[in-house]
Amino acid sequence: MIAVFDLTIGRRLTGGKTVRLDKYIADSGEFSRSEAQKLARRGQVAVDGEIARDPSAHVDENTAEVSVCGRIIKWRRFRYVILNKPSGYVSATEDAGPTVMDLLPPEYTKIGLAPCGRLDRDTVGLLLITNDGATTHRLLSPKSHVRKRYRYTLKAPLSEAGAQAIRAGLDLGDFFTKPAELLPESETSGEIVITEGKFHQIKRMFHAVGTEVASLERVAFGPLTLDPALSRGKWRELSADEIAAITIAPESGVGV
Repeated sequence: MIAVFDLTIGRRLTGGKTVRLDKYIADSGEFSRSEAQKLARRGQVAVDGEIARDPSAHVDENTAEVSVCGRIIKWRRFRYVILNKPSGYVSATEDAGPTVMDLLPPEYTKIGLAPCGRLDRDTVGLLLITNDGATTHRLLSPKSHVRKRYRYTLKAPLSEAGAQAIRAGLDLGDFFTKPAELLPESETSGEIVITEGKFHQIKRMFHAVGTEVASLERVAFGPLTLDPALSRGKWRELSADEIAAITIAPESGVGV
């Protein structure tokens, strides 16, 4: 006879932090929370080998072994994805047109992943997608001064006066840009590094000095760099070292 794992509501186990059983299952991305509740009540969920019928029971997030229909569920509190964003996709979870979330499996949307910041529809390159709200907030906070590096091509040559103005900071009417790092490779191409992220900022900066952006690719965001193994539109989860780099901020600011 199979034993019933019937934890009382709110019971906390030893060994680490606890989480509701239905949330633990839902956070795997394979089931919704309501599906998890139904599965538990039908006796199709087990914790450490014992049937668990109470979806509101708390399990140890670090040590519990949870299975659904006999299969172990892998759980992580947060997920971090690096995407090589293609042109034509909106950096949002919902929009009238295709979004970057359409490039990921649907379970990532189920567990609440969303773009960390945004790239314009026609801007390509590195985009971080995560459900870690605290890290997202810190990376995007103006106080963090996170460096964002882009490769650009221009429709017309950039003058030396224009380059100096970008390096010094520009008055764009509604705000003053901070000094940017500009690394020209030719009169119409190079790299630019900014620590802000205003709407269309780089395009507006080049427009203000008499030229227009033809293409823009983000190649670095704080300590993250665009993976050369990722072709446009492809993605992967961050490595342990990359996660540590973005979640453990140096005292002087992330990626400075």
